[in-house]
Amino acid sequence: MSEAEQQNATGRQGAAEPQGGAVGRPNRRKVREGLVVSQKMDKTAVVAVIERVRHPRYAKTVQRTTRIYVHDEDNATAVGDRVRVAETRPLSKLKHWRLVEILERAR
Repeated sequence: MSEAEQQNATGRQGAAEPQGGAVGRPNRRKVREGLVVSQKMDKTAVVAVIERVRHPRYAKTVQRTTRIYVHDEDNATAVGDRVRVAETRPLSKLKHWRLVEILERAR
C-alpha cells in the first residue's frame, strides 16, 4: 500500500510530519489590552480588560469587564497604565497572564 493510500485509510493528513515541532505551529495564546487597576502585590498587577459584545437578543453593545492577574517581573507598571498581556502557563492559583509591554503610561 502506498503512503497516500495509508493516509486515506487512516483518515489523517500529514501523518509523516514530525509532531511537536515549532515550525509551522501557530501561536494560540490569547493577547489582550487593558488598564492596570491595582499594583499592590509584589510582581503582580491586576488588569481590567474591557470587552465589547453585542447582546444576542437586543443587539445592543454591552461592555464586559474582566479582571485578570498579570505577572509583572520588574514591578514596572503603575495604576492607570495601558498594557498588553499574553496568556501563559499557570504561574499561581490566579495568575495565567504575563506582561508583554506597556502601551501608555498613566498621566
